[in-house]
Amino acid sequence: MRTGLVHIGAGELTYEIRNIISVADKLQELGVPVYLENIGDPVAKGEKIPVWMKEIVAELVKEDDCYGYCPTQGLLETREFLVSLNNSNGHCRITPDDIIFFNGLGDAITKTYGFLRRTARIITPSPTYTTHSSSEAAHAGLPPVCYPLDPCNHWFPDIEELRRRVKYNPAVGGILLINPDNPTGVVYSVDMLKEIVEIAREFDLFIIADEVYQNLVFNNQKTESLGAVIGDVPGISMKGISKELPWPGSRCGWVEVYNVNKDPEFKSYIKSILNAKMVEVCSTTLPQKALPLILRHPRYPAYLEQRRRRYERFSQIAYERLSHIPGVVVNPTNGAFYMSVVFEDGVLNHRQTLPISNGAVGELVEKLISDTNIQPDKRFVYYLLAATGICVVPLTSFNTTMHGFRLTLLEPDEKMFCKMLDGLKQGIEQYIA
Repeated sequence: MRTGLVHIGAGELTYEIRNIISVADKLQELGVPVYLENIGDPVAKGEKIPVWMKEIVAELVKEDDCYGYCPTQGLLETREFLVSLNNSNGHCRITPDDIIFFNGLGDAITKTYGFLRRTARIITPSPTYTTHSSSEAAHAGLPPVCYPLDPCNHWFPDIEELRRRVKYNPAVGGILLINPDNPTGVVYSVDMLKEIVEIAREFDLFIIADEVYQNLVFNNQKTESLGAVIGDVPGISMKGISKELPWPGSRCGWVEVYNVNKDPEFKSYIKSILNAKMVEVCSTTLPQKALPLILRHPRYPAYLEQRRRRYERFSQIAYERLSHIPGVVVNPTNGAFYMSVVFEDGVLNHRQTLPISNGAVGELVEKLISDTNIQPDKRFVYYLLAATGICVVPLTSFNTTMHGFRLTLLEPDEKMFCKMLDGLKQGIEQYIA
């Protein structure tokens, strides 16, 4: 072309969570039965949506206005409902004007980073959910700026290291936290959240909190949403229904903006995000109408608690099965439904293999690992997939230099889940033996 077409940050847009499906599809064509542990979709894993929830949606489908546009920021009655939930809990007070709906949190994330000044950076956890780190890096055209989560300390953030990295990088304008966290399953304590808020206050930053899993906390852990601890610091809380109801296909998420008038630069930034949404017209109408009806339903609290109990049990089963393997670091999942396993330094190398009986499958794996720059954990993931059919995601795909992988707790059948864990355990032990 006579002029360059590719955005400076295009190379930062990677999403191994879905990329690996293409490999899994090829292996299935070659006769390998694949067990998908790569994507956080409860419905795809077989979770059943209760009939009463389907009936709410079915009745709404009969209403003509569900088929039309809604206001750009979202339905007023739904925003008023969310405001009532927030303000009744004693959180930083907001109004309906402080809420903006998006077509899922993916849409919210890309706009939140995409309309930052290119030189302004958001410091993200490491590891972190790929959509955040990739979108932030893409907006700047540079690798992510990050702070470490420590697998040897329950995956908690190193608060002093976060403060140091903020202090000595004046380009940092905001801090991202994901609570409960994807991919680690860690839940931030209230004291940790307050410490992060204090760093933001000290260095005149704003905070982005991805809280889409905020009501999926278990194992006796306690936390709070950003609105409860933010005080007078500007911030954005990202929420949605894709994981909690669960209804990922609805593409329905929203942001709650705190203290928008505390800083004129922050106010202008939020206005630019709203203007970008206005250019799109609006987000999906049907799920916005359904949201208050579902959350107010008398059967919803028990339904949510039942899901929490199942994830808690599966967290405990996974920790018990995997934590005793020599050479790996495993922490119990305390929120959301992911677990990250880390290989200790020096455990992985480029000579390790797993037995593959199918010659065509073996040839495919050899081709996939032929790149001399392939990360050791990605190499392990390919061998595991080919030898056992278990499809996990390499941890280096989540903005970290640590080698490991992420799996989920989403399998609804406990026997099947235990069988997968046994195959995973055997695969790890054989590979690193």
